[in-house]
Amino acid sequence: MPKTKAFHITNLKHFLVILTVLFSLQTSAQQFSRADVLSDLEYLKSSLEETHFDLYGHTTKTEFEQNFLAVQKEIRKDSFGLLEVTNLFQKVVAQANNAHTNVPFPIPSYVEFFESGGVVFPLEVAIENGKVLVRKNWSENASILIGSELRSINGLPISDVLEKIYPQIAAESLYFKNTLIESFTLPRYYWQVFGEQKEFKVEVFQNGKGVTYTLQAIKAWDDYEMKRSDIVQEDWALKLLPNAAYLRPGSLSGDLEKYKRFIDSAFVEIDASKYKNLIIDLRNNGGGDDPFSDYLVSYIADKPFRWNSKFQLKSSRILKEDIRQNKDTTQAYWKWILALKDGEIGDYDFGFHEPQPKAKRFQGKVYVLVNRHSFSQATVAAAQIQDYGFGVIVGEETAEHPNLLASIFAYTLPNTKIQLGISKGKIYRVNGIDNGKGVLPDIVIKDHLLDENDEILAGLLEQIEKLN
Repeated sequence: MPKTKAFHITNLKHFLVILTVLFSLQTSAQQFSRADVLSDLEYLKSSLEETHFDLYGHTTKTEFEQNFLAVQKEIRKDSFGLLEVTNLFQKVVAQANNAHTNVPFPIPSYVEFFESGGVVFPLEVAIENGKVLVRKNWSENASILIGSELRSINGLPISDVLEKIYPQIAAESLYFKNTLIESFTLPRYYWQVFGEQKEFKVEVFQNGKGVTYTLQAIKAWDDYEMKRSDIVQEDWALKLLPNAAYLRPGSLSGDLEKYKRFIDSAFVEIDASKYKNLIIDLRNNGGGDDPFSDYLVSYIADKPFRWNSKFQLKSSRILKEDIRQNKDTTQAYWKWILALKDGEIGDYDFGFHEPQPKAKRFQGKVYVLVNRHSFSQATVAAAQIQDYGFGVIVGEETAEHPNLLASIFAYTLPNTKIQLGISKGKIYRVNGIDNGKGVLPDIVIKDHLLDENDEILAGLLEQIEKLN
């Protein structure tokens, strides 16, 4: 099945805990010669051109080439560390402006950094209405209030700070890049781009005036990673509220059979409680794979449905080599790709899915919550539900687009072994409309990340109560 999940969307803390055990610091500390870096850079470009479904779908060839040459000119010295090479290669790939085509965040280098006692910037931010606002204050200075506008860091205007971070982030729009800075956090990106700094002179605007503070950096692991929680939520939840059942399906990936058992049991309980309203929460969802979302949708659908109107894929020599080595080539999907000519684009029909029997599925009013952190397959599922009329979408526009350049194909570069993810396919939303936007809610309620209040859920429940 096509994978639509992006590398950058996953819960980083979960991986950091595992990778502190699995990663060798020697891997991160390894040095690469100029010749090896230039060779991998050329291979990166040629493989992008060979395997990507539409490399210039969100950029122009001229812009891509100019950016590539600029990065190439940065490779001057005799040797480079892993972090340096990762940053260079990210700049090339991010120029495609496609979130599912990316060089992932340099986790091995970050693991080495925090294991050696590295320190990071102590403020997390939300970016709303064009302003960078303090969302979490992990410093020892309690004078900086949540919601304060962050205006500069070490004398650099915050707009310039972001401009230096943007080239490392693969995304279709500035709205999407800002969302990823919120989700993946400013402290991590600041370390990646600006390096370790022991203290920070920050200017904030609060209580109607500008104030400058000097903040000490905090330990990346003990005082940051181990204390915070990611915006993306992977856990399942079912709550029986006064006027509606609330279901959070969590990550749309993992053990499919276990996931199905949860969904089955959830709808048994919802049915037994005789609710007329069901709220499905796809906010802060990292996405996943279509079998998961389709199984969820089968409980609210009243007719056969698809998760896309069209799915196209580009075959290539590199992709076929990977399939022969790592996939079950007896499966119809992989056999179909292998039958395509190198460079050929084909349409694959995943067919229709049947709804659950009428006695099992929910037949009341369905509301689906989305926000800018509804990523990848969560975005696709929300669009699917909206297009079929299976539910009412509530919240804010998703940062991800429902017409996705996705279906990730991942491989490593020959010399540096840096991983590269490429969109080998395109997913077209059910209604076939591509307006260059995210999923637009039927009921608009803004989601503010500055406090623990749940504006979207509370606002919807208020509306439901008035209707009852």
